[in-house]
Amino acid sequence: MTTPDETATRAVAALLEWRAWLEGMAQRFARLAPPSDASAEDRSWYLERASVRLVTMVLDSGAEGGWYGQAALAVGWFLTSTGMDWVEADQAVDRAIGGRFKSWADPGRALVESVGENLAVDLTGHPPYRDHREREDLENLHDRA
Repeated sequence: MTTPDETATRAVAALLEWRAWLEGMAQRFARLAPPSDASAEDRSWYLERASVRLVTMVLDSGAEGGWYGQAALAVGWFLTSTGMDWVEADQAVDRAIGGRFKSWADPGRALVESVGENLAVDLTGHPPYRDHREREDLENLHDRA
């Protein structure tokens, strides 16, 4: 902190950066969300893919020791953006992760995908549909998200 004007300028810049990040997350959530009329199997696929992409996004962001908490928070926020109650979303994320993410350790693709599948099955009762060839355009859209 230096002068009041410089401090205010820095605070405003930080708030604007945070707002831009939140707006970007809201857009990402909207792209990843299952359609309201999705079947249980389709909803499962959307939830699994969203979880995998959000965890991967946190890992790719350079988050270090506390990355797994940030990943759980991002997935929880996503679930609430689809209309789920926060307590239910938090419990679902906790059941899916089950302490399998560790600080300072890259979980690897298989574990990230396993967490996504656990979340999807837990919330829908259906495993995610695995033949992604039918959803190639949507996969590519989500990969850019």
